[in-house]
Amino acid sequence: MGSLRRHTPGNACNKRDPCCAGAPLAVLNPTIRLFPACASGRRPPLNLTVEQHGQITKMRAHKAMLTQEFVLYIVAGFIAQIIDGALGMAYGVTASSLLLALGVPPAATSATVHAAECFTTGASALSHRAFGNVDRLLFRRLLLPGVLGALLGAYFLSNFPGDSLRPYIAGYLMILGLVIIIKAFREFPPREVTTHLIPLGFIGAFVDAVGGGGWGPIVASNLIVRGNDIRKAIGSVNAVEFFVTLSASVMFIVTLGLSNWQIILGLAIGGIMAAPMGAWMAKRIPIKPFMILVGILITLISLRTLLMFYGVL
Repeated sequence: MGSLRRHTPGNACNKRDPCCAGAPLAVLNPTIRLFPACASGRRPPLNLTVEQHGQITKMRAHKAMLTQEFVLYIVAGFIAQIIDGALGMAYGVTASSLLLALGVPPAATSATVHAAECFTTGASALSHRAFGNVDRLLFRRLLLPGVLGALLGAYFLSNFPGDSLRPYIAGYLMILGLVIIIKAFREFPPREVTTHLIPLGFIGAFVDAVGGGGWGPIVASNLIVRGNDIRKAIGSVNAVEFFVTLSASVMFIVTLGLSNWQIILGLAIGGIMAAPMGAWMAKRIPIKPFMILVGILITLISLRTLLMFYGVL
């Protein structure tokens, strides 16, 4: 803030300088005059009560705390995108869990995670395309139903509660996770999945918008269970997710508004930084441990959702 200076007879003072207009500081006076140093040598005095001075101190401490929290938001976005980029799912669950642990309210967590995903999924889509993980036919078949499902799901959630669907979705995903783990220990020749993609994309996007997550677990898991190449499935699902998230976020902004930009920015910065690394990991990790990891992740996330819904956690 500068230095506190007492005007004494020995101090040189220009009568026209407003910094010379103050009286000596009184230790017991609740009003103090601050004379910060400036380019001209003096600044006009700021009359602050002791209470106001305390408020300024608290504001500075709060600003420092915000800076630390912003770094934590970046770290949360980085971790969530590493997992999502490599496994094709769990960005929303990971980011939401980390934000809740940092003390962010649940409603703010859901809105900010969806908004931040507009940036992170865009970077992830470009990264997966650069590493050759995107199947163009699969991408095109999932795109339009995914966008439509996201718009309708976000509109539905803006007007009706969607929590009642969570236990059913979680139970379904637990079964898929266990099937993926079983398939990791058996030989199933990969095949190109071309059927039932439109309803799969629509349902996955609708559930993602209503339940705050689920696009990756539902769509990628189904494709992997049905025998689609795991890297192509994850890369293509990640690429479509950008348009799904963008559509849902636009509908949320139109119907509910947007706030907490500092959390959104932190998550976005961390996610963009991690996107190339996640796509690289998806291309390099061996198939068998990759499938086991995906299956365990889906099962644990779904189990956690069920336990939280029924109040166990």
